[in-house]
Formats: sequence, C-alpha cells, structure tokens
Amino acid sequence: MENLVPKKMFLTKGVGKDVDPLSSFERALKDAGIERCNLVNVSSILPPDCEIIPKEKGVELLKPGQITFVVMSRNSCNEPNRLMSASIGVAIPADKSAYGYLSEYHSFGETDEKAGDKAEDLAASMLASTLGVDFDMGQSWDEKEQLFKLSGKIVRTRNAAQSTIVDKDGMWRTVLAAAVLLLE
Repeated sequence: MENLVPKKMFLTKGVGKDVDPLSSFERALKDAGIERCNLVNVSSILPPDCEIIPKEKGVELLKPGQITFVVMSRNSCNEPNRLMSASIGVAIPADKSAYGYLSEYHSFGETDEKAGDKAEDLAASMLASTLGVDFDMGQSWDEKEQLFKLSGKIVRTRNAAQSTIVDKDGMWRTVLAAAVLLLE
C-alpha cells in the first residue's frame, strides 16, 4: 500500500437514462462496465510503463467492491433535445519511462467525435508543455498533433468519448468516459 502506481489502464464509456439523476449515473456506470467498483477520482497522470489494455480484459480484472482509481468525465441533463458529451484523452510519451497525461472533458452541443478530439488535444498539450515542446495554443488539433508527433517526444494519442441527446420525455441522461487505472 506504500506505493500505489497503476500497472494497467483501460478506457471505457457509457450512457444511462432514468427518472432520477443518480440512477441515470448508475446506469451509465453499468453500461461502462464499472458499476460494481468503489470509484476514486484521481488527477490526470498516466504512470510510466503503464500498459493500456482493451476494455474487455480490464473489466474482467475488476472485483465487486474493489477500490478502483479512475479519471472520469461525466455530464448529466434532463433538458429535452439537449446534446451532451463526456470524453477522456490520453497522451503517451515516446519514452516509456516518462509519464503521460490523461484529460477529462465534457460539454453540451458537441458530438462524441468533437469532444474526443478536444480531450485528446488537452492531454497532448499538457504533455507537450511538460516535455518542452513549443506550440501555439491557437493552432488546430490537426496542426498541433503533427507538431507533437514530429517532435519525437509524443508517440500517440487516443480518446474515449460518449455523447447522447436527451429524449423529448425529459428523463435524465448521463454520459461518462473514464480511464480506469489498475494496480495489478
């Protein structure tokens, strides 16, 4: 317990719908496959040498009641016809002994694709800043992505994003995206 550095990570996402906002969130957790864990929100560092595994493999490693560290983005609404999203971005350094970044982003009026790109951009920008890669914040994500990869310091980025539109019935909807960090 002295040194809690995750060894594995997986990305997941989910959407839930219910008359109650908390129940809607629970359904989103279930859709994401992480409802049976005690989730602890942590900040946004991808540990060095952390293996990124498929969601299916990661969910199999979870035990009911397990304390599970997550970087989570979450958004809820019951306004009819409202588009909302939640996303997690990942920026992985070329040097595997260095740490990377995870970012959480949620919004209204954006698709999962747009929110995912924004989360990826945020994670890559934070990592680039840490690594001393000079860039213009006003550049588009495509321009920054090319610069980051050409620097040789950021090997790749990815995201998990979920969006939904609230039905006309006005029931609560929750979207979430999470990076689940595993100690084993």
